[in-house]
Amino acid sequence: MSDTLSAKITLDKDFVISAVDPRLFGGFIEHIGRAVYTGIYEPGHPAADPDGLRADVYELVRELDMPVTRYPGGNFVSGYNWEDGVGPRAQRPRRLDLAWRAVETNQFGTNEFIRWCRKANTAPLLAVNLGTRGADAAAALVEYCNHPGGSAWSDLRRAHGHAAPHGVKLWCLGNEMDGPWQMGHRSAGLYGQAAASAAHMMKRVDPTIELVVCGSSHRKMRTFGAWELEVLEHTYDLVDYLSLHTYYGDHEHDLPGFLAKPDTMSDFIDETAALCDAVAARRHATRRMMLSFDEWNVWYHSNAQDERVTPWAVAPPLVEDVYTAADALVVGGMLITLLNHADRVKVACIAQTVNVIGPIMTRPGGPAWRQTIFYPFQQASRFGRGVVLRQLVESPTYDAKERAGVPYLKSACVWQPADQTLTVFALNRSLDQSLALAVDLRAFPTLALKEWVTLRYADLDACNTADQPNTVTPQTRTGATVTREGLSAVLGPASWNVIRLERPT
Repeated sequence: MSDTLSAKITLDKDFVISAVDPRLFGGFIEHIGRAVYTGIYEPGHPAADPDGLRADVYELVRELDMPVTRYPGGNFVSGYNWEDGVGPRAQRPRRLDLAWRAVETNQFGTNEFIRWCRKANTAPLLAVNLGTRGADAAAALVEYCNHPGGSAWSDLRRAHGHAAPHGVKLWCLGNEMDGPWQMGHRSAGLYGQAAASAAHMMKRVDPTIELVVCGSSHRKMRTFGAWELEVLEHTYDLVDYLSLHTYYGDHEHDLPGFLAKPDTMSDFIDETAALCDAVAARRHATRRMMLSFDEWNVWYHSNAQDERVTPWAVAPPLVEDVYTAADALVVGGMLITLLNHADRVKVACIAQTVNVIGPIMTRPGGPAWRQTIFYPFQQASRFGRGVVLRQLVESPTYDAKERAGVPYLKSACVWQPADQTLTVFALNRSLDQSLALAVDLRAFPTLALKEWVTLRYADLDACNTADQPNTVTPQTRTGATVTREGLSAVLGPASWNVIRLERPT
């Protein structure tokens, strides 16, 4: 076997998939574990600002440049009374959170989240409770957040110290309502009717908002397909996006198969888009339903630990995956998948942002640091905004346990017309062979190499910790060449690569 594989990408800037909606790089904060308490909110912490918000955390979120952040759930929202989290803190009730079997103090709620969003340079994506509540409570929350004043709920917001409306423009109609684990789980028909009622009332309060209706919680749900068709029959004319969720793990300790899983994410998107289009065809609709992939990530390291957590604690350490170098490669592959579906996926939220399967970790009273997965997300968010180009990819393949013909090269190419830059995101999925990459640049004859950054660590189980936060970090590489005909670079085994080209000044 040769020590080096070879792959080729051919591009033309006139052959495009779509412009990228910046909301593709969203985040997620749920009331679960330490995402909120000792995550983004920790009064008394040395880095806490006067609002009790950890400045060290929201400064790291700014580095990720997340245009939207979903809140407050997740499973939590299906039993949440939003009124519990507004008004004077001393009067807020402590509740049993049945979703995660914890005690919710409600010391952090809607207004605190809006304040955090402004400091973290993100916009709120609020979910409403369609599990134990319904359209009336959902419309009331829109009124509380968005109506200027002169009504009961908007005047209550003003009495709580927020004279100006929050202007929340994006809303989720519940969460994972197809899941039997969900409080208030309903059939597709009953959920579709409830979502349609909520959508109608919410848009009567504020016609400018956009709505996300629940699709399948993952591709292997028994109801996948039938759920989408039924729900959209009720809601197609009222909503703007259909949601998808997925998480991947290496439970079988099969790295080649783990690295192949982002291709399954691609299948999920394609199949869901086809279901949306089938409903559109039956309705003779010209508008195409767009997608919101508002939960995605690697999640499996913490499963055993979570089973040992004592119930009914306040902010117990739940779902705290410590991510490895291998996990960063899979997250990079998932980001590539999202970019290559920018024509249909307009919103996406890595789940979650802090502590709970997050790119950022904190220690109560102590530091905040970047997990391995922080870096591919940061780079994709920073350099993946522009126009995604269609690629002709030639790559050798391998067979994984659950998938045959997996290309060793997984890539996305983003052209930014405004500053005439081209970014190649490239993942070499071979564990032991380098990959000689050639990119045909005849359509971009004036570009030159700006930088090549790679994330690669020989020990794929290596991780970043509070005591050793910089074990796995991106490194600048040399050795790539660019001519009028193309780019040549040798990608190391098991590596995430960001190669940026620019027009010389």
